Amino acid sequence: MTVDWANLALAVLGLWFAGIVKGATGIGYASCALPFLTAAVGLKQAIVLVVLPAMVSNILVIFTTPHLRETLQRFWLLYLATLPGTVLGIALLVWIDQRLSTIALGLLIIAYALFGLAQPSLSLRSSLERQLQFPVGLVNGFLTGLTGSQVLPLVPYILALHIDADRTVQAINLAITITSAFLMVGLYQSGVMSLPSLGLSVVAILPAMAGIHVGTRARSFIPVQHFRTVVQIVLGLLGLVLVAKQLF
Repeated sequence: MTVDWANLALAVLGLWFAGIVKGATGIGYASCALPFLTAAVGLKQAIVLVVLPAMVSNILVIFTTPHLRETLQRFWLLYLATLPGTVLGIALLVWIDQRLSTIALGLLIIAYALFGLAQPSLSLRSSLERQLQFPVGLVNGFLTGLTGSQVLPLVPYILALHIDADRTVQAINLAITITSAFLMVGLYQSGVMSLPSLGLSVVAILPAMAGIHVGTRARSFIPVQHFRTVVQIVLGLLGLVLVAKQLF
């Protein structure tokens, strides 16, 4: 069995870089790792590789951030809605040409990068918070199952509620952890994930944790907002490259 060392290095770099970004800024792990992994191994295997590192990186945040029970009680409908959405997304991922799902991932990453750079002042009436939980959870689960990216429309929805930083982090990371668990089960049931590839996802936790350690230690030495801006620009460019490679 031959090993493509260039693609292996690219995959490890992506896992490590996403860990640094997660540790330094709290930006979504999967969305940062997926462009690198998709370029290295293709989208389906990229989603398989990233699912456990993304879950572990968010579990660490869940149990070090307060308001866990309160968050579950407030957003349980959103979290529940991600289940059917994820199932539908995985079904489409298995059925359609991988080029189309890769283009969808690229467009999502571009949209997320633009959202991060623009930082629009969103506001949601309290009366709409409950009403939108199911559709937001459903769409977020669907896009997660199709592309592996878990940030849209979840992040804009949570930010539009104007809750404090701890509750914002808890709500987003809890959603990502629950969706990642659904995603892992769905990928295995659909045949996209096998036991050997699950083993590789376990191994992928190592560079992810190494990156998080570096990012966490660097947090006090770097201006987080400037770093986040650079990361969003890099993500936007990577999204453009993903889309361009599939179209041309």
